[in-house]
Amino acid sequence: MSYGLFAVRYHTQHGLIILHTLSQLKSGKLVGIKRLALSENLTTFPLEILTLADSLEILDLSNNQLTSLPAELAQLTKLKIVFASNNLFVTLPEVLGQCANLEMVGFKSNQINQVPVNALPPKLRCLILTDNRIEVLPDTLGERPRLQKLSLAGNLLTHLPLTLAQSSNLELVRISANRLIECPNQLLRLPKLAWFAFAGNPFSQSDISIVPVPAIPSSSFTLQQVLGQGASGVISKATWNSHQADFPDDIAVKVFKGEVTSDGYPEDELQVCLKVGNHPNLVQSLAQVNEAGYLALIMNLIPPHYKNLGLPPCLKSCTRDTFPPNFTLSKEKIAKIVAQMEDVFLHLHENQVCHGDLYAHNTLFDDQANIIFGDFGAATMYHALTEEQQAQIKQIERRALDHFIDDLSSICAK
Repeated sequence: MSYGLFAVRYHTQHGLIILHTLSQLKSGKLVGIKRLALSENLTTFPLEILTLADSLEILDLSNNQLTSLPAELAQLTKLKIVFASNNLFVTLPEVLGQCANLEMVGFKSNQINQVPVNALPPKLRCLILTDNRIEVLPDTLGERPRLQKLSLAGNLLTHLPLTLAQSSNLELVRISANRLIECPNQLLRLPKLAWFAFAGNPFSQSDISIVPVPAIPSSSFTLQQVLGQGASGVISKATWNSHQADFPDDIAVKVFKGEVTSDGYPEDELQVCLKVGNHPNLVQSLAQVNEAGYLALIMNLIPPHYKNLGLPPCLKSCTRDTFPPNFTLSKEKIAKIVAQMEDVFLHLHENQVCHGDLYAHNTLFDDQANIIFGDFGAATMYHALTEEQQAQIKQIERRALDHFIDDLSSICAK
């Protein structure tokens, strides 16, 4: 059974992370490495890291108790990527702005409420500040011409810098679960924006009536083996505890984690799944559980012969899908897949839903090129927007579909 489409999220999508130890670093055994990952409840930055200045390109200090980075970090002149998620930072370190070759900055799930004007490196390509306490971002954010990916879900933002209108290379934006009162029009006009998530903000909320699937108690079923795990929840195969005449025997259950994710609120994902209804190329929603502390969606079980169509972006591609080495598809199968995705696209936007994550890695396919598309974690209902804004949202997602087609063309068998 393949539920990989639900399981790809930023910090796990680039392969196995090998953790190093502080003792290895201090003994000199790591000289010459390009990637260093330390997770030992660090409260201070180990200055021994500076001995790796001639080689270090990726520094991962996630899952520690750090509150600051030293000025000496700028000595790591080859440094391209810094991850420091799940620490105790209150301010995004200004020294990051002095790192001449730094492209990717990830400080997810800290306590950041200040982003200094000078904290953003000049070559910034990807900024991940999900799940913090940021109320205001500096205008310098829009003065980073290489910026491609911007993840800001789960903060306290009430507006975005108008300078983002200059971000002509920005392709992926996550601003869900904030306090944005008005739709940020400076983003809607960007020429390359293709993946956009904005649910859970005042400007995107309304009292639209959604015909729900039946609500059932969690005691109706028993979870079996895990099929996939993503940012918003865990999908498991499940069995009914007694015969259910109104439902198929084979079901999968997604139990939502109940907190803000890299894409937004789980409650918004559930509502979008219900709003889009049924389509032959979407995972069908059957029922829901909405109990105190327990939110779940019961779905059709995907047949075991389906597998993932693509792999998520890598550190190098940033926003574009990747594929296994030597993986190809015939021109006929690609044409069939594209036709189905085009129909899914029309269905979604007829229901005024922007998927926000239209990718091959969120698509399952079988040997006959039938597809099942899923993972609505970044999806947003956009019926509350003006007609002009709705047209712009559809155009943004059309770019994602064009990239999907282009990526499949790259694996077409000669």
